[in-house]
Amino acid sequence: MGDKMKQEVENLSSLRDQVRRMGGEEAVAKHHGKGKLTARERLDLLIERGTFVEVGMLGSEFGVDELVPADGVITGYGKVNDGVRSRDVAVAAYDFTVRGGSMGAVNETKVTRIREIALRERIPMIWLNDSGGARVSGGGLSGERVALFADSGYLFKEESLMSGVIPLIAAMMGPGYAGTAYIPGLSDFVPMVKGTSFMGLGGPALVKSVIREDLTEDELGGSRIHCEISGCGDLEVNSDEECIRAIKEFISFFPQHCEEKPQRKDWPGDSMSLIGDGILDVIPDSAREAYDMHDIIEYIADDGYFFEMKPRWGRNIMVGFVRIGGYSLGIIANNPMFYGGVIDIDAADKAARFIWLCDAFNIPLLFLSDVPGFMVGSKAEKSGIIRHGAKMIHAVAEATVPKFTLIVRKSYGAGYYAMCGKSFDPDLLIAYPGAEISVMGPEGMVSIFARKQLAEAENPQEMVERLADEIRPQINIFKTAKHGVIDDVIDPRETRRVLFRALELTRDKKIFRHPRKHGVYPV
Repeated sequence: MGDKMKQEVENLSSLRDQVRRMGGEEAVAKHHGKGKLTARERLDLLIERGTFVEVGMLGSEFGVDELVPADGVITGYGKVNDGVRSRDVAVAAYDFTVRGGSMGAVNETKVTRIREIALRERIPMIWLNDSGGARVSGGGLSGERVALFADSGYLFKEESLMSGVIPLIAAMMGPGYAGTAYIPGLSDFVPMVKGTSFMGLGGPALVKSVIREDLTEDELGGSRIHCEISGCGDLEVNSDEECIRAIKEFISFFPQHCEEKPQRKDWPGDSMSLIGDGILDVIPDSAREAYDMHDIIEYIADDGYFFEMKPRWGRNIMVGFVRIGGYSLGIIANNPMFYGGVIDIDAADKAARFIWLCDAFNIPLLFLSDVPGFMVGSKAEKSGIIRHGAKMIHAVAEATVPKFTLIVRKSYGAGYYAMCGKSFDPDLLIAYPGAEISVMGPEGMVSIFARKQLAEAENPQEMVERLADEIRPQINIFKTAKHGVIDDVIDPRETRRVLFRALELTRDKKIFRHPRKHGVYPV
């Protein structure tokens, strides 16, 4: 090696070291003081040692003389061990210690490049978001920078077109305002770190300037707001480390892209053995008494483990992932603990989005039905329960993955359809003893067909209960089974065995639909 090349290599090594120092010791210390890991520390936790290939490491802000390390975003690809396999992923980790992780021209050029690689190689795309949004500092808000805005926005278009092709994960590990708020908005999984992550189309300063609301970041778009109220966040976690673990768990249920199936996890247990007698005690004797559907899922799932999505939003319906005999399975379950398990607007939206996600990536669906129907009343109608409910029904109807329906206790009215009733082509339609399928519950029937008697009764509620108890045997599941419209009534202890065999049977399921561009989806 000549002297000139040696000098060039030394210069390169020095430049790389400078880039790896990110915003410098002071900026890193300030970042740590907020309880946050740096972008490179996050990557060290996510990516297997020695496998990360950084793309665009030497990029720096256009139009300024000083070095802006990696222009505030670290991009590249590497391997993630998710507990099932070691898989390649593409990553963009915004570095808040450099220009607040803001999106400049070079920054976005780098992210565009890694998006291209992710889509071309068909590997999951992961964003570790910690960004103040579009860059207006550094080189200043020049006329040239403003003019360049007209040539921006490719991120939103391209992420939309990536949707359903490869898994898209946007971890909120800091702020995500303006442009960076739509990265999670268009993604499949959005974990948010409690106390340090925020997202919104405008930050507190802009909101105060425009509409005179004086709010903190947490009040405006913190993890509680989006994981409990708006539904934009999927999971609230307590630390950066927990966030990285959640990413790995989520992706473990998925294939690399839409033309693969999820890889089966090694399962040492006996999938054909019976569940313990404890499952028989979960469902109360009284049809009016609530129970927690989590308890049923715990008995069904391998190791009792349920990776729940949006656990604190739309709590009357539950969605998430389990494994049975190592197979990935998406669950949609009514939870009687909240509003009796009724399907309201949030529940319908939550279920529809999850069904579309699983269907896109070939993950079978299990519907655990204990539903009194859709929400009724003036508030529900004014809020558009019909169009939101239609969204869920549309999703169930067009899903082509294996679909299994278990009537746990009841399935009434249009709720029966939305929870994948007979006409929605379930590959397996089973029920527990004591379950009911009906146009409505006995109490509803009494209120309609005996309204004259109820109006004259001394104790209407007592009459409703008495007449409902007389009707209930007429809608017992054994009468339904007698007509052959369900596949079987099973002992709850057989649930894992029955579902495991159904998963094996439908492993290569294919359904052909009428050619079309796409459906016209309810909003």
